[in-house]
Amino acid sequence: MTDTRTVGVLGTGIMGAAMARNLVRAGHTVRVWNRTRAKAEPLAADGAHVAGTPAEAVRDADVVLTMLYDGGTVLEVMREAAGALRPGVAWVQSTTAGLESVGELAGLAGEHGLVFYDAPVLGTKQPAEAGQLVVLAAGPAEGRAAVTPVFEAVGARTVWTGEDGAAATATRLKLVANSWVLAATAATGEALALAKGLGVDPQNFFDLISGGPLDMGYLHAKAALILEDRLVPASFAVTTAEKDARLIVEAGERNGVRLDVAAAGAERFARAAALGHADEDMAAAYFASFDDKAGS
Repeated sequence: MTDTRTVGVLGTGIMGAAMARNLVRAGHTVRVWNRTRAKAEPLAADGAHVAGTPAEAVRDADVVLTMLYDGGTVLEVMREAAGALRPGVAWVQSTTAGLESVGELAGLAGEHGLVFYDAPVLGTKQPAEAGQLVVLAAGPAEGRAAVTPVFEAVGARTVWTGEDGAAATATRLKLVANSWVLAATAATGEALALAKGLGVDPQNFFDLISGGPLDMGYLHAKAALILEDRLVPASFAVTTAEKDARLIVEAGERNGVRLDVAAAGAERFARAAALGHADEDMAAAYFASFDDKAGS
C-alpha cells in the first residue's frame, strides 16, 4: 500500500472535523458523514467528500475512523456502514467509549472481518486542529502499516498499548488520563467560584502559587476561559465531559474502585448543562457552584 489512504470519517463534531481536515492536508482521500449534515458540509471546501449515509462514506475505504458521541452511537452507525465494507478494512475507533462498549464494537468488527483498532485520542480542539493529538492505540501489529499514516496525520505521537483492540487497553489509559483532566477542570472552577464568593481577586491566588508545585498551565488556560468569558466555541463541551465522567465512574465500579471525585464531577457537569451551559467549554462547570447561569 502507498502512504495515502481512502479514509471514511464517521462523525464531524469538534474533534472529527479537525481530524478529517488534517487527513485531507496529508494527501488522503477523505469521505465524511455526520448525522447533522450541516456540520459536515464545511469540510467540502477543504477537499473532503460529504456523504449522505454512513455506508456511502465508507465505501471503498482502506480505513474507517469513528469519532462519535459515545459507544452506543458508534455501534448504531457502524451497523449501518458495515455492509459496505470489504473484509480486511481497518477500523480506527477513536470515540471515548466505555469498556463494555469497546468489546461490543470489536465483536461487530469481527462479524464483518474488519481489523479493529481501539484508538482514542488525548487532546481537545486546538491540538486536534493542529494535528498534535496523542493517539492511544491497541490493535494487531501486522495491520499497523494501514493505520500508521492516519495516526501520523492527526497526531504528534502514537502510544501503542497492546495488540488486542478488544481488550480496550488504549481506552483504559484514556479513561485514567481523562479522570485527571476532568478533576483538574472541576477544581479550577471551584477555586474561582470560591474566590468570587469570598471576594478574593483570582490574580492573588495565581500569584500565590506561581512557579511552585501547585501551579500548572492547565489551570491558567481553563481559568482564562471563565474569567474572559471565552467559553464558546468549546474545546471540549460540558455534555461530553459529563458523559466521560460517567464512563470513568462506571469503569471504576466494574473494577472495584470507588471514584468519588469523578462522580461529583459528573454531577457538576450535569448541573452546568441544566443551567444552559451544555454546549460551552467544560470549564463552564464553574457555573455549577451558583444558582443561575450568570454565576452570581
